[in-house]
Amino acid sequence: MHRLPVFALILLLVLMTVGSASSQEPAPAASPQPTAEDVEKQKSERERNALRLLDQVIDEAQSLRLVENRVRIQINAADMLWDRNQPRARTLFSQAADGVAEFNRAEPSQNRRGSNSDRGGIQLRQELVLGAARHDASLAYQLLAVTKPPVNTQNGPDNRNPRMQFNPEDNLEQLLLGRVAALDPKLAGQNAEQMIDKGQFPRSLPEVITQLQKQDPDAATKLTDKTMKKLQASNLLTNNDASNLAMILSVAGPKLATTPSDGNTTTAPPVMGRTGILDQSAYVDLLSLVVDAALKAQPQQRAQVIPPRRMSGPGQAAPQAPATPTDAQLEQANARRLLGSLQASLPNVDQYLPSKASQLRQKLTEMGMGDASRQNFGQALNVLQQGNANVDTLVQAAATAPPQMQSRLYQQAAYRAIDDGDSDKARQIATSYLQENVRDEVLRRIDAQDIIKKAAGSQVDEVRMALGRLQSDNERIDLLVNVAAGMQTSNPKVALQLLEDAKQLAGRRATNYDQFTQQLKVAHAFVAVDPARSVEVLEPGIVQLNELLAAASVLSGFEVNVFKDGEMSLQGGTGLTATINRYGQELSFLAKSDFDRAELLTGRFQFAEPRIMTRLAIVQGVLGGGQSPQNNLNFQRNIGQSINIRQD
Repeated sequence: MHRLPVFALILLLVLMTVGSASSQEPAPAASPQPTAEDVEKQKSERERNALRLLDQVIDEAQSLRLVENRVRIQINAADMLWDRNQPRARTLFSQAADGVAEFNRAEPSQNRRGSNSDRGGIQLRQELVLGAARHDASLAYQLLAVTKPPVNTQNGPDNRNPRMQFNPEDNLEQLLLGRVAALDPKLAGQNAEQMIDKGQFPRSLPEVITQLQKQDPDAATKLTDKTMKKLQASNLLTNNDASNLAMILSVAGPKLATTPSDGNTTTAPPVMGRTGILDQSAYVDLLSLVVDAALKAQPQQRAQVIPPRRMSGPGQAAPQAPATPTDAQLEQANARRLLGSLQASLPNVDQYLPSKASQLRQKLTEMGMGDASRQNFGQALNVLQQGNANVDTLVQAAATAPPQMQSRLYQQAAYRAIDDGDSDKARQIATSYLQENVRDEVLRRIDAQDIIKKAAGSQVDEVRMALGRLQSDNERIDLLVNVAAGMQTSNPKVALQLLEDAKQLAGRRATNYDQFTQQLKVAHAFVAVDPARSVEVLEPGIVQLNELLAAASVLSGFEVNVFKDGEMSLQGGTGLTATINRYGQELSFLAKSDFDRAELLTGRFQFAEPRIMTRLAIVQGVLGGGQSPQNNLNFQRNIGQSINIRQD
C-alpha cells in the first residue's frame, strides 16, 4: 500500500530536478530575423493600408472649400497612384487642372499683375504641370495648354520695358522642357527646336541636348548647330535669354574627348556642376562671342540723386517711381553680367583664346572684378558640391575661398573629420577658423562623439557629467539623442534609458516652435527602439497643436493668417503649418514600424486640414512619390544632423 506514494514521491523529485536543471539553462536565443517572404508580406500590408488611407484622404478633400487645397491633394494623390492605377491618376490630374482653371477664374479683380492671387495661381499651375511631367510628357504639355490663364494675367509686374518683364508662361515652358528631357528626349528636342525657331533661348537647352545625345546623336547635333547659329545671329547685349544661355554654355566648357591607349574615352570634368555639350570648335566660337560682348562693359556711373517729391498732405514724401532704364543701360547691365561670368572661364580663355586673355583680365581689373576671391568662387563652389571631398581638400579650398564661403567650407571640413573619427583634427579646425556660434555647435558634436566612445565602454556616468556642463535643455536633449543613437546597437538598454531622460526633458508643454522640434527629435529616436514610446511623445504635441489651431482660427485676420475663408491652407508659410508638416513627416516615419499607431494619431487632430496633411504624409512615406514641402526637407536635414553620428 505504501509503494505507490513512495513511487509518486520519487517521480515528483525527478520532475523537480529536471525542472530545476531546465531553469538553469541559457535563455532561448532571440527570435529569428524575419525572412524575405515575411518582409515582403509586411510591406504589402503597409501598402494596402496606405492605399486605403489615400482613398480616405481623397474623399475628405472634397469637403475642403479652398480650391488650392483640393488641387494640391489631387496632384499628390495622382503622383502616388500613377504606377498602381494610371487611369485614376489621370483622372485626378484632370480634376486638378479643372481646379487650377477655377482658381484663375475666381475673383478676377484680384487676379491682376503682381497680386498674391496671381502668383498663387502661377505656382499652383507649375506644381500641376511639373507633377504630371514626372510620368507623361504628352500629358504635361496637354495640362500646360488647358490651364493657360487669360492673356492679361500672364505679364509680370513690370510693364515699363518689355525686355525687363518676367513672363511666367515662358518660364514654366522652360522648366517643363528641362523636366521632360529625361523622360522623353525626342519630344523635348522637338519642342526646343520650335522654341528656338520662335526666337526663344531656353536655359534648359543644355540638359535637353545632353539627354538627346544618349538616344539620338544626330538629332542632338542638329539641335546644337541650330542653337549656335541663332546665338551667333543674336545681340547678346540686347537679348537677355540669349545672353543667359551663352553664359551657361561658356561656363560649362567644351565637350572634350580623348582616346588614351586603353581605348577608353574620357571627358573633361564638369565646371560648377555642368558638363560641356559643344565640341571644341563650336565652343571657341561661342566663347569668342561672349568675350567680345563682355569687353564692351564700362564702369557703372553713379546715379544722380533726385530729392523726393513732397505730397500736399501731411508732409510725407511720396516715393519716387524708379526711372525706366534706357537701352544703353540695359546693354551695359548685360555686358557686366557676361564679364562676371567669364571669371570662372579664365582657364578656358587662356587655352582657347590666348590673344584675348590679357585684354579680358585688364577689363576685369578695370571693372573691379579681378580680385583673387572672386576668381576662386567657382572653385570653392565645386568643392562644396562634391559629396566626397576629404578634410584636406576642404581646408585648402577654404583658405582661398571668398569670405562668405570660408565658414561653410571649414564647417564641412570639421564635420568630415568627425565622420572620419578624427576628433582632434575637427577640434583644431573649429577653434582656429570658425565663428563662435558655429564653433560651439561643432564642438558639441565632437563632445558627443567622444562621449559615445566612452559610453560604449559602459562609462555612462560620462554622459551624466556632460549633461551637467550644458546650459540649456535643448543642448541636453541633443546630447542624449546623439549618444543614444550611437549606442543603439552596442547597448540598446542604455540607449533606451537615455531616451527616457530626453523624453522627460522634452515632455513639457512647448512654449515655442523650437521646443516642438525637440519633441519630434525624441519621438524620431524612439521609433527605432520602442515605437510605443514615440507615440507617447507625439500625442501631447498634437493636443497642443489643436489648441493653437483653435486660437489661430479665432484670431485669423487680426493677428495671424493661418486660415483663409475659414480653412487652413495646406501650404502656408507660417510656423504652425510648418510644424504640422513636420508631425506628418514623423508620423510617416513611424508608420513604417507601426502603421496602426501612426494612423490613430492622425485622427487626434480635430481640424480636417491637419488630418489630411498628416495622412497624406503617411501615404507618401509608404508609397513614395508626391511633392514634399520644403520645410519637410529642412526638418529631415535637422533630424539627420541630430542622430547621424559615426559609430566606432
